[in-house]
Amino acid sequence: MLRRPIHYPRSFLKLIIAGFVLVALPLIFAIVNNAVAIHDITKRSQQTVHQAMRATEASRLLIEQITAMERSVRQTSALGDPSLLEGYTHARTKFIDSTRRMLTLRLDSEQYRQLTLLREKEARLAVSIDGTGSDADALAVLLPQFNELDIMAEALSRLGATIVEDQVGQLQAMAEGVQRTVYWQLSALVPIALAMLVAAIILISRPIAQIDGAIRKLGNGDFSTPVRVTGPQDLQRLGRQLDWMRLKLIDLEDQKKLFLHHVSHELKTPLAAIKEGSDLLDEQLVGPLTGAQREVTSILKHNTQRLQELIERLLNYHQTQFSRSDLNLSDVPLPELIASVGRQHRLSMASKGVRFVVACPDVSVEADREKLTAIVGNLVSNAVKYAPRNGRVSISVEAAAETVSLEVTDDGPGIKPEERDLVFEPFYHGSTPHDGAMKGTGLGLTIVKEFVAAHRGRIALESRDQGTCLRIDIPRRQPNHPKDREAA
Repeated sequence: MLRRPIHYPRSFLKLIIAGFVLVALPLIFAIVNNAVAIHDITKRSQQTVHQAMRATEASRLLIEQITAMERSVRQTSALGDPSLLEGYTHARTKFIDSTRRMLTLRLDSEQYRQLTLLREKEARLAVSIDGTGSDADALAVLLPQFNELDIMAEALSRLGATIVEDQVGQLQAMAEGVQRTVYWQLSALVPIALAMLVAAIILISRPIAQIDGAIRKLGNGDFSTPVRVTGPQDLQRLGRQLDWMRLKLIDLEDQKKLFLHHVSHELKTPLAAIKEGSDLLDEQLVGPLTGAQREVTSILKHNTQRLQELIERLLNYHQTQFSRSDLNLSDVPLPELIASVGRQHRLSMASKGVRFVVACPDVSVEADREKLTAIVGNLVSNAVKYAPRNGRVSISVEAAAETVSLEVTDDGPGIKPEERDLVFEPFYHGSTPHDGAMKGTGLGLTIVKEFVAAHRGRIALESRDQGTCLRIDIPRRQPNHPKDREAA
């Protein structure tokens, strides 16, 4: 099944902005939706309160004006003074104005019906009052109708209060509905926002992870995998630059290998001829030699051997730079390996009368036998070189649950404090004099450091009043992925 390509923005900044918008969009939608719902509730609440206040005020005025009209009619009936009806007329005018204003309110059908009945009842009463001619007895007969008007006005007031309570209940139900809506929106949108956040993180981190992986491979010396970066155009351009650098490194490595191949060939060919000639002379196959001549041939043979060792160390150091993370792991018994290294240096130790002391328990480590032999061999070679005549070189091994510590010690002049940080640098020669047969290349401890690092170990130069002690610590078991060890 073909995967659909992901369309990225042109720049990494736009990708970040798009991811932010993608995550914020559901939350913005929820906020806007809730704001609109709350605004509706607020507006409706304001309208309800305003309507209730106006309806209550109008009902109160109607009751007051009915009372004022009744009082004027009652006084006129009691005192027989027609001029007192002016108060009735004035109160009735206010009553009519109040009913007209109340009609402008948003009344429901029942309120409107009750108000209409009240107006009609009052209008008929007014006609009856006008028809009495201010007769006291006739007005007294009409007074009970004011009680009916009071009852109708009170009923209208109670109806308004009931309607307000109903509207308040509706607002409360509406608020509870909005609250439930907010809850369900949050319950639905928060997972969506989190899912979009994860998607945005994946979109942003994928090209970064590709670049990081490409750099790690280049750092580990893996130039075989082309660098491909998907994502914004600026990160794709960075990926193409990394791939260009990979090709350049491949080209440089090929040139270096070719150069070393030519150099080794050009050096070893005449060196082999010189060595063969010096061996023929030393063996007196071309004729007997005098003592002086034998001394010259011995010098030739010695320096030929020295030159061969220098060339091999240079080639081994170059190989170390590009194979330090490639370990051919196996269980290596340390007593057997140390004994083998001791046999390799037996002649050099015998020539100086150096005693070789070993304290090693029966312990094995998971390591590359060849590289571990090179580690111990270089340390012993250095120790023999700087050990005094009739001195001592010792190896002591301590095994813990997860690590093995190996110390190589000599009783020579030691290393100056200001040079201790430099001894692991390539081609560095210390100022301490030694009684070795040859001057080294300055690569022995550098190779040791590289091989120890490949085993996820460490090497340290221990401070001593006299002599030198080099200590290495390596794990007894190695992880399964050597390239991951290098990256770590």
